[in-house]
Amino acid sequence: MLFSARQKAIADALAEAPVAVQPGRSPWADARTRFLRNRAAVASLAILALIVLVCVAGPALLPYDFDTADWDAMKLPPSWKGMHWWGTDESGRDLLVRCLIGGRISLMVGLLATLASVAIGIAWGATAGFLGGRVDSIMMRIVDMMYAIPYLLIAILLVTILGREFYLVVLAITAFSWMDMARVVRGQTLSLRTMEFVEAARAIGVPTRRIIFAHIVPNLLGVVVIYTTVTVPGVILTESVLSFLGLGIQEPMTSWGVLIEDGTKVMDVAPWMLLFPAALLSVTLYCFNFIGDGLRDALDPKER
Repeated sequence: MLFSARQKAIADALAEAPVAVQPGRSPWADARTRFLRNRAAVASLAILALIVLVCVAGPALLPYDFDTADWDAMKLPPSWKGMHWWGTDESGRDLLVRCLIGGRISLMVGLLATLASVAIGIAWGATAGFLGGRVDSIMMRIVDMMYAIPYLLIAILLVTILGREFYLVVLAITAFSWMDMARVVRGQTLSLRTMEFVEAARAIGVPTRRIIFAHIVPNLLGVVVIYTTVTVPGVILTESVLSFLGLGIQEPMTSWGVLIEDGTKVMDVAPWMLLFPAALLSVTLYCFNFIGDGLRDALDPKER
């Protein structure tokens, strides 16, 4: 999967040492202080928040619809004199509005597919790690077999068979994006299941399901938060690749991948059609990566 090597590197950097914080301060308050000291992460968070806000509210403030063609304004270059600040595409549609609508779709795909993959990965990994033995072996062998399947090829196959509707694209991406989370959660669970609070819960007869989801999973929150921030850009990039290949979001709806694919066709005569959506996609991916690095450093016990 895209970004899996980066995700595994971040997971390896998360030590299992006990938390040491200043007296009178919670571990989360201590982590927040360290995160705020990371200028790159804070700046990335501010930029990402601005991108999300503009994508959500921006189209309503502009006088154009994202799917309304204006044949008298085809391929207009960016101009501050008119309302087409980012120019128009080959059908005369305002590029700024389409980039913002495309941002909505790309970010929604990234968020929904990530949340679904995180939920599946946590449930799978925590169950396998806590039960151990033959159950763990069987569950992780299934994960290993799925790793052997070319991820992007299967995503393309699923989209081709199921269709290219928004929710089907999310489903196709989710189908294989949960495995990294499952492996990381399973590894952390193996170390947590021998802790005293888990043994105490077992001794008083707490059901296995409650131990997993009420005692194990809450203690994995730091790892889950970090992995979520590095999974979102991988999912967004996967959606962009599918859309670029013509197998993702379809017209008249758009996404950054669709806009980039359109821009490559006319980059010689209308380079702004490629420049603006590509820049938005790149900045968003970099922001998520810097935020993930900041969270990793803030939650890493070695830094405490």
